[in-house]
Amino acid sequence: MRDFFVLKLLDRMQWIFKALGADYAVLRRILQVKLTMDGRRTPTIFSGTQEPKLNMEGSPFRVQWLYLLLGLMLIALVAPADNYILTMSLMFSIVMFMITTTLISDFSTVMLDLRDKNILFSKPVDRRTLNMAKSIHILIYLLTLTLTFTGPSLLFSLFRHGALFFFLYAAEIILMDGFILVFTALVYLLILRFFDGEKLKDIINYVQIILSVGVTVGAQLVSRLFNITEFGLNFTPAWWHFALPPVWFGAPFELLVGGAEGRHLTILAVLALAAPVVLFAAYIRLMPLFERSLQKLAEQGASGQGTGRIARRLSEITCRNKVEAMFFRFTWSMMKHEREFKLRVYPTVGLSLVLPFIFIFNQVWSGDMAAIRGSRSFLFIYYSALLMMTAVQMLRYSTSYKGAWIYKVIPLPGTAMVYRGMLKAVVLKLLVPLFTLEAAVFLGLFGSRIIADMAAVLLALLLYSVLCFLLFPRALPFSEKYEAARRKEFTGSAFVQLFVLAGLAGIHYVFTLIPAGIYIYLVILAAANTWIWHRAFLPEDSGSSRLPTLRAGG
Repeated sequence: MRDFFVLKLLDRMQWIFKALGADYAVLRRILQVKLTMDGRRTPTIFSGTQEPKLNMEGSPFRVQWLYLLLGLMLIALVAPADNYILTMSLMFSIVMFMITTTLISDFSTVMLDLRDKNILFSKPVDRRTLNMAKSIHILIYLLTLTLTFTGPSLLFSLFRHGALFFFLYAAEIILMDGFILVFTALVYLLILRFFDGEKLKDIINYVQIILSVGVTVGAQLVSRLFNITEFGLNFTPAWWHFALPPVWFGAPFELLVGGAEGRHLTILAVLALAAPVVLFAAYIRLMPLFERSLQKLAEQGASGQGTGRIARRLSEITCRNKVEAMFFRFTWSMMKHEREFKLRVYPTVGLSLVLPFIFIFNQVWSGDMAAIRGSRSFLFIYYSALLMMTAVQMLRYSTSYKGAWIYKVIPLPGTAMVYRGMLKAVVLKLLVPLFTLEAAVFLGLFGSRIIADMAAVLLALLLYSVLCFLLFPRALPFSEKYEAARRKEFTGSAFVQLFVLAGLAGIHYVFTLIPAGIYIYLVILAAANTWIWHRAFLPEDSGSSRLPTLRAGG
């Protein structure tokens, strides 16, 4: 097998792993096998490796280039030669947001994977070594993405600020990735200690939403640490600032490069080093417990009968025939029990929940409620539909994709009603509850004057859901394996969907400028929904048994 460069780097630090109680020879061989398997599937820009289990959406090479292009924007934060705690705190808040959401959405399945135990636990491999190998494997990819994202600004800092800034920046990137990985793992361990089986899996999904929302809101709070006055930017410390990791990582630059002094800066700088180290030490000690607790994920819990009744009742109300109702209930049930689906989609639900409020955060923070009530900022609620981009795409994948042979066996009169029932299920299970919650908050902020607007938004989002479905290639629900997601390119469709969503919000804005325009818009949207929900699911494929996704899934 190939002796990867990253393994040679680890060889120089093997004394650390031995001191931590791991069998380094076994750990190295596990990593070598994993990296070799990665390289045989899809080469990437990092040592020619790609891990299928990482479940990265689309081409990994394109993901790397996307991070690289986004990273060019970080140069603007690194360029100033003063106010280091401001610029670097903002920079680390952006990087931590990107990396944490990537870890939660794409790497949780690796962290919680149980398949290794079937092979390795029958061999002389202790749990600590296996869990450490798994963590290092994830950390390799996190560092790859982070260095791709921060690479342009890191290189720029060497010429702009000198070697001290450069090495401090590089060291904190490593500490930040370790902190994110270990903190996420410890949160999962805490959950694993108190819950079992299916209930545990659901709670982990909820934690992903909370982490996604927390990171997003935290990134906004960082920018509120600084008072902008006519004299410049001032940092006024408060007790809650010490709970924000981006500020920890920004403080050493102000202290060591900027030459500033102060007890609060010293404490924040110490936290940048101490917090990751302490959490890592705790994680090392708890690794065997974490691996044992993971066995609870294999336990099967009883499915709730109440949820089944809800799905049946909704299918009776919203579906026009038995086939559509059957696939409505099937999709509803799969979304409830398919753990891989929830691991991918639920973090997006969290982001869709918080993003509409982020856009009006400035006005809420300033306390100018009169300006809020008189504005049209409620149109940002359109971005609650961003989850449909991920949800509709993920409906085609399943860990039980081999069961898709049933589509060939049952006497389907075509696939139109299959797709219609599938889309109605995802709209009613994910989009409508999320919209209802956000609409209630917006009504509290803007008053009863936006009731007609909220009705128009709901109709527009129903229209948008069908457009999302039409923009993706058709595939029967849960009929492809998740690894196939890496081979498919949906980047173009995603950009089109973003523009469509922004366009719907723009059209709504135009109608608000016309007297009684919102009621005209309601009529137009009602007619458009009636037409598109009929035309999009015409039984043109009736009698044909093409089922093209079975080829991709098998």
